[in-house]
Amino acid sequence: MFNDVEEVVFSETQIQERIKNLCEEIAAAYEKKSLLLVGILKGCLFFMADLMRSLNIPLAIDFISISSYGSSTEKTGAVKILKDLDTPIQDKHVLIVEDIVDTGLTLGYLLRNLRERAPASLQVCSLLDKPDCRIVQVPVNFKGFELGKKFVVGYGLDYQGKYRHLPFIASLKKEICPF
Repeated sequence: MFNDVEEVVFSETQIQERIKNLCEEIAAAYEKKSLLLVGILKGCLFFMADLMRSLNIPLAIDFISISSYGSSTEKTGAVKILKDLDTPIQDKHVLIVEDIVDTGLTLGYLLRNLRERAPASLQVCSLLDKPDCRIVQVPVNFKGFELGKKFVVGYGLDYQGKYRHLPFIASLKKEICPF
């Protein structure tokens, strides 16, 4: 699998350093508040685990699975919840944890859906932000790294169900992934 990598875009060290800084920002923003981290499966897994271990504030976690891609990498615009939250979020401070925000279609749908549930606050933390790919403008309150239109894998991000386990974020060789 490492042979499929064209370029390491963000190293494991860079990711961990940025998470530490993000945690300081989040802790300051949620000082004296209890926080509910809502991870968007499956890509958030590594990021959320590292984030919650580094946060030094009271928190709980839950997960939601939402899809706008199906098994392809084409943006269809069709969004659906595959697995909903187990925890009611009314009057809670909710921080959505996302691996990557690109078109904004999925996140825009999710934000509308969760706002209807009357949380005390609702913000977004994403490891990667691709503002050049936006179709729907969505807020990313806490962002790890900004990325252009490059397609990347690793640290939770996949291509055809593979490469999530890589400890860094990388682009793939063109013969593996033509994007």
